[in-house]
Amino acid sequence: MTMTDDRQERIRNRAHQLWLQEGQPAGHHERHWHQAAADVDQEDAAGKSAIKKPTRKAAGAAKAKAAPKEAKAATKAGKPKKAAAK
Repeated sequence: MTMTDDRQERIRNRAHQLWLQEGQPAGHHERHWHQAAADVDQEDAAGKSAIKKPTRKAAGAAKAKAAPKEAKAATKAGKPKKAAAK
């Protein structure tokens, strides 16, 4: 089975699911097929993005962004409050 055959089978199964979920309406096969194809493409795209590993720069950037917020919170908590002017 080729990759195209596998994709066609997945679309066929998804279109059938959509048809069943909608109460098996007649005359909506093209809409079900197009929706199923979009669903399969979206699943494939999500699968590819989940496989990608974050780069060192991206992982480091996330840590760098978190540090200043924590530092600000700690600094705020440690500062004494100013006395109210009379």
